[in-house]
Amino acid sequence: MLSRGLPHGAVPKLERPGPLRERVYEALLELITTRALRPGQHLVESELAGQLGVSRQPVREALQRLNTEGWVDLRPAQGAFVHEPTEEEADQLLTVRTLLEAEAARLAAAGADEAGVDALEGLCAKGERAVLDDDVDGAVAANAEFHAKVMELAGNAVLSELAAQVDRRVRWYYTPVARQRGKQSWIEHRELIAAITAGDEHRATAVMRTHTEHTRRTYHDRERP
Repeated sequence: MLSRGLPHGAVPKLERPGPLRERVYEALLELITTRALRPGQHLVESELAGQLGVSRQPVREALQRLNTEGWVDLRPAQGAFVHEPTEEEADQLLTVRTLLEAEAARLAAAGADEAGVDALEGLCAKGERAVLDDDVDGAVAANAEFHAKVMELAGNAVLSELAAQVDRRVRWYYTPVARQRGKQSWIEHRELIAAITAGDEHRATAVMRTHTEHTRRTYHDRERP
């Protein structure tokens, strides 16, 4: 149940402007993505509404939308549950991610400037600090920022749009292996930065492909809770 599974302080405050149903949807999606709400967890409308400080109606609407998008399973006579991804679902998503990000790395190597490389260096240092501090949430967030920056440096709007569609699910799958990937993930990021700095498109593509494949394999080999 929510009262047992949601860490203290994990509920985001709904202070951003915009329709309430959209803010509730974003809050719940963030909790699922970061695994504050874990796969298989029962989601009780009244408890969620109380935690978020809203009525049950926007929560119900958000859960229906999350069900449509595959984040939540609505089971007749049982209620709502966080979706438990299958190994096949994860494999398909992470395979597509490899294709998108390898091309982004190639384009970044072809066109990144000094400011772009500096930004990658800063994000890499941020991630390395998070690993040293055993800050899993910080490492996951820094990893997402790093990959988003590579995508930005690629300068391809269509590629970025496609990547945005899988970004949240990538975070969902990366979170349970972030500690296991640990320092090695950021060593690979450093190798990617070196390839981009050198303008070596072939090397950047190969490093990114190997890097994302390591994450995919680690996910499949992870320890189950």
